[in-house]
Amino acid sequence: MVPVIPETRPPATATRRTLGVRDGMAIAASSTAATTSIGIGMGVLALYAGRQTPALLIVAFLPILGIALSYARLNRTEPNCGNGYTWVGRSVGAWPGFLTGWVVLIANVVFMAYTSAITGSVILQFANKAHLHSLFGIALDPGSTGVSTAIGLVALVAVTVTAVTGVRSATRLQWALLAFEYTVLLVFCTWALLAGHQSFSWNWLNPFAIGSLHSLAQGLVLAVFVFWGWDAAFTVNEETKNASDAARGGLIALVAMLGLLVFAAIAFQRVMDNDELIAQGPQALTFLGAKLSREPWASLPLAALMCSAFASLQSSVIPTARGALAMGRDGTLGRMWTRIHPRYGSPAVGTVVIMALSAAVAVLAVGIPKINLMILTAVNSIGLIVALYYGLTALACAVRFRGALREGPLEALRSVIVPGLSALILFGLGGYLAYQYATMSDHFQAAPDNGWFMLLIPSLFIATGLIAAAVAKWRRRSPYFTTGRGTDADAIALPMDAPAQDAT
Repeated sequence: MVPVIPETRPPATATRRTLGVRDGMAIAASSTAATTSIGIGMGVLALYAGRQTPALLIVAFLPILGIALSYARLNRTEPNCGNGYTWVGRSVGAWPGFLTGWVVLIANVVFMAYTSAITGSVILQFANKAHLHSLFGIALDPGSTGVSTAIGLVALVAVTVTAVTGVRSATRLQWALLAFEYTVLLVFCTWALLAGHQSFSWNWLNPFAIGSLHSLAQGLVLAVFVFWGWDAAFTVNEETKNASDAARGGLIALVAMLGLLVFAAIAFQRVMDNDELIAQGPQALTFLGAKLSREPWASLPLAALMCSAFASLQSSVIPTARGALAMGRDGTLGRMWTRIHPRYGSPAVGTVVIMALSAAVAVLAVGIPKINLMILTAVNSIGLIVALYYGLTALACAVRFRGALREGPLEALRSVIVPGLSALILFGLGGYLAYQYATMSDHFQAAPDNGWFMLLIPSLFIATGLIAAAVAKWRRRSPYFTTGRGTDADAIALPMDAPAQDAT
């Protein structure tokens, strides 16, 4: 039986903390990538939820809010850049804890791989608008996974450089990108809401009108993926002035994301019918701009999408490298991940390795020739993994603070009941979809509508995680597998002579 661990404040760190609530919000908001999620996600959600996409987003927000409250509760007790990996290991067990850290790492690598391809596709759309359709005999097709990936890899290198030079400098760029993309998004969505010719229906907000249980479950997992990213604020605890700043930044970004997503979903449906929205797929935001305005204004949504993709790439590199840093300092991953840049104080080697792994995955994904099919494959697979590690973290909160059941109904609700229910909902969704994937196909094919293929990818995530955990336990002999506890936030001192504006 895991003992009930009393809430204790960790000692103040001796390392330099430079980030505040605004910086946490910038990282969380950029990582959720509202414009990218809206631009490419509305068509995917419409495929399953139809005109009830706004309702689906609201329903999906409820368990995600429970997860966010679990993160905030755990973070208040034990701020750590390893967050879920550390918390699950301490409260549930070392193996589930390691698996949490591992699937977060792999999911982010895959996310960066497909987001780099999206960035390349957007750049190619700009090239086409400038009447440049081929270069050196190569067709500059935005729908081609291969060409889009080649261009996107250049963007991936660029964001890695900015991530290495420090979180503080990166968040300055994030705020500039966010200001532009959100302004454009709000202007065009408001325009669509007012000028759209599709009649608004209150039925759009009725989740019971979704066609089938499978469509609801699939749509909810995709919606969970769309919200994914707010937890990035919890990976910079060591660099935050106050641990509660991370929680506030993440929660504010999450609530803002809900408002933007529902607002945009209704706006899109005011302009496009369901078939049109599905057909446009990842070009839905660009199509919206073209329907509402002429050039050059019609290209503004495309520019906002490019900024969002670039920002989400950068904000994904940062938490992924820091999660690996937490695992490296526990000895569950190699010491390479703990190498800190002497000037910038960032895990530079780990950041570069993350970029290289993402580039390798992006190249492998070229085997799926059409970018819209590649995107659908990635978001379905990552959605299941996100549901798994969110559920494990919420379960850790419920187990760790189960003593709150004796402290009154409000504390019990906040610390045990809501996290526990959120975990059960996500585990239930994941289990139901895994069963559906296993039984929906009678042959294997590398396609997003093939159940065996869709089940294979998350299964590989988990299988490789169990192998890596076995190596960490029996070869590296990590003490994490004896105690279940990660090292604290001060286990690695950051360079004190690092410039204040770049210290990370």
